[in-house]
Amino acid sequence: MFGSLGPWLEWIGVAVFALTGALVAADKDMDPFGFALLATVTGVGGGTLRDLLLGIAPVFWVSDPTDILICIAVSVAAFLAGESVQAASRDGARRRVVLIADAIGLCVFAVTGTVRSLVHGASPLVAIVLGVMTATFGGIIRDLLAGHVPLVLRREIYVTAAALAALMVVALDKSGVDPVIGACVAAGVGLTLRLLAILRGWSLPTFRRWIH
Repeated sequence: MFGSLGPWLEWIGVAVFALTGALVAADKDMDPFGFALLATVTGVGGGTLRDLLLGIAPVFWVSDPTDILICIAVSVAAFLAGESVQAASRDGARRRVVLIADAIGLCVFAVTGTVRSLVHGASPLVAIVLGVMTATFGGIIRDLLAGHVPLVLRREIYVTAAALAALMVVALDKSGVDPVIGACVAAGVGLTLRLLAILRGWSLPTFRRWIH
């Protein structure tokens, strides 16, 4: 069903998420090991949780270390970039870069997590839930290690964008759309929603706003 999708989409998500971890490490003035740690846990954290819940053994990066190598390469490149990365930390530029890169990784991982879950026999609903977990868990670990409030807990359209991308994967698959086209469309729809939320300040109502 999804055999034509290949690993390239997940590699993109891993690289982009690893970059957000490296940029946060730069903001915290960490050493090279700190860069590698944040890049790696961000890049593979969500997929690790997904594989554990699906009962896949060993998890994806143990059987094929390509994803770990991508994370390490991104962290080394970011550390060696030096002044360029430091410049991105000034005047809120780093936050914008992290948010945009995180949005890309979020939606790519929502798609790949949902696809992998379907391939391993999960029902559509469970696949959507696991897709959202794949998309958000690495970022949660990154933010907690850096001492930030995780994006998933802020008043932003974040999980909603991941859920939309995951839902689109299932819907387009049921409609018989080519897997590669469906994956790209699903990621694009989720990314559009997330970027619009960032640019326009969209958020879902909080509990107090809702009851009043």
